[in-house]
Amino acid sequence: MRVILFDIDGTLVRTGGAGKAAMEDALRAEFAVRDIKDTVPYSGRTDRAIARDLLRVHGIPDTAANERTLREAYLAQLPHTLGRYPGLVCPGVAELVAELAACPNTLLGLLTGNVRAGAATKLGHYGLWHHFRCGGFGDDHYDRDDVARAAVASARQTAGRDFDPRAVWVVGDTPLDVSCARAVGANAVAVATGWHPLEELTACEPDHAFADLSDLRRVRTIWAAQQMRG
Repeated sequence: MRVILFDIDGTLVRTGGAGKAAMEDALRAEFAVRDIKDTVPYSGRTDRAIARDLLRVHGIPDTAANERTLREAYLAQLPHTLGRYPGLVCPGVAELVAELAACPNTLLGLLTGNVRAGAATKLGHYGLWHHFRCGGFGDDHYDRDDVARAAVASARQTAGRDFDPRAVWVVGDTPLDVSCARAVGANAVAVATGWHPLEELTACEPDHAFADLSDLRRVRTIWAAQQMRG
């Protein structure tokens, strides 16, 4: 059995900034923030960590209630910003995930900093959500390594069996995707369709690195090699 866990933003899709815009619109609407400070990093981080830091840098108490208010407002804004901002499915993704989802003995899941409802909204918008059967999300965690652990636990529950961590593959576009794969003993596949160049990702020493996922024949060799190893 193999488990393949995909990141979303910059790996499966690029939303053209719709997620960030929705978070900032929510901050304005719920907390009357006029000038948004552009000092909070988004790439590779969980929505919960982003929300906490946005509250802090704008002088708003980062209480659980305020985080929840911001998250709910963000989810309400997200469908609108997805419609306004031009986005795309990353090269090769639509064919690859459809193929993998149909493969016997393969479990396709998500490992993302998005909250689950946000992940469903984004991938539903691009017609990809139905391919994924399990996942780890940013609802309950600030740290991506914890999301990775949750994703593996979700995969085990969905599969109804245990499996070797070496049967798990994490596909993502940031150095944090590589590091969280290592945190759970999984294989790491880096893809430079996000905001980090291939050279930077290669320096993180993933098991494989691609400019994008459009060369399906080459990408397939990863799983073929795993089958040969058993």
